[in-house]
Amino acid sequence: MRRRRVPGLGLAALLAAGIPVLAAFPPRGPEKTVRRYLRDLQKGNFADAYKVVSRAMKHGKGREVWVKEQKAGMSIADVKIFDFKVQPAKIEGETARVPNILSSQDRFINQLGLTEYEIYTLVKEDGRWKVDQQVIVEPSEVGKWFPEAAGKGG
Repeated sequence: MRRRRVPGLGLAALLAAGIPVLAAFPPRGPEKTVRRYLRDLQKGNFADAYKVVSRAMKHGKGREVWVKEQKAGMSIADVKIFDFKVQPAKIEGETARVPNILSSQDRFINQLGLTEYEIYTLVKEDGRWKVDQQVIVEPSEVGKWFPEAAGKGG
């Protein structure tokens, strides 16, 4: 009689035995990290977003304080993230720059909900990519990071 392997049974057995399995999964790349970060912000999951931001971006704050500040800031500014299109990263050693096209709206800076071109800088901490900084791309630099948008008045 031939034994059939049941998919996932090995993982389930490891989990049931209390054996850590995170090491078995490769760290996510910079693009996936930015997608996760933006998705967490979009859904208001700031505790999850905290997991993918760098120590420098946390400014020495613990999770509870950081989450509280993010919630307050997003609420005061009435930030709405409608969509994002993460572009391929440019990686140089332990730093990655990830372009993103953001569709959002807020009470102060982007009241009209105009498309914003952003660059996220990520750093490697403990072998994992962490969001370290986000900047809006100046109109004169859009073509450098987003060549397809250069002819669209971006």
